Amino acid sequence: MFRIGCHLSIAGGFTAAAKEIINIGGNTFQYFSRNPRGGSLREWNEKDFISFKKLCEENDIKDILTHAPYTLNPASAKDNAREFAYICFKEDIERLEHFEQPLYNFHPGSYTTIGLEKGMEYVINTLNDIMYPSMKTTILLETMSGKGTEIGRSFEEIAEIINGVKIKEKIGVTIDTCHIYSAGYDIVNNLDGVIGEFDRIIGLKYLKAIHLNDSMTPFASNTDRHAKLGEGTIGLEALVNVINHPKLKDVPFFLETPNDSLGFKNEINVLKRKREN
Repeated sequence: MFRIGCHLSIAGGFTAAAKEIINIGGNTFQYFSRNPRGGSLREWNEKDFISFKKLCEENDIKDILTHAPYTLNPASAKDNAREFAYICFKEDIERLEHFEQPLYNFHPGSYTTIGLEKGMEYVINTLNDIMYPSMKTTILLETMSGKGTEIGRSFEEIAEIINGVKIKEKIGVTIDTCHIYSAGYDIVNNLDGVIGEFDRIIGLKYLKAIHLNDSMTPFASNTDRHAKLGEGTIGLEALVNVINHPKLKDVPFFLETPNDSLGFKNEINVLKRKREN
């Protein structure tokens, strides 16, 4: 099953988001758990969620991905920032337990002034503090472009965090095509090699989602600037190779391209036509 969707707002509720993804031809979607710049959780609407679940069952909408706010930074040198990350994780995971097989994606964070190893230690400690064996949620570390002091620019950094997590069956990875290309992984000319490297260092069993984005900036630029599919330096052909790669085909794909609903609909339709059975 080709699982393809995009980033949507849930300001109008989960049911409205599900109706929108159906309208634009997708069968999954991603949304922010709260304002991407931080803030409190949206008020829970049980009636809306029941309607949403029914709509998903009727239309085979699965693998919905919840994205943590950008301000969540468990690697921060600041105590209050790490405390917010802890609270955010706890609240979001408690909310996600309403779902059947919830996926929760977050940026590993930025170590700012304390160094990479200490930053990763903080990330690992936070994850071990908030994860528990019976949780349904799988937490996904997102691969990053390598700007500034952010963690997750290399497969080795992601692997080190996973190795430090105690409950490994509840941890996974989201590959962002724009980010890894900007970090120096050449998915245009050596996709097989990049996938092989990921499998060797991290393990493909941990790959749970792919953010499918083109890049506004050149290869190995360490800059996170998403472009519409086919309008960036990665190009449509290379991204089609990603969705058709035999080792990636069963992973859900999420567009985070700079689009409105019509733009997402057009990109989803293009990808569905290019998808090989």
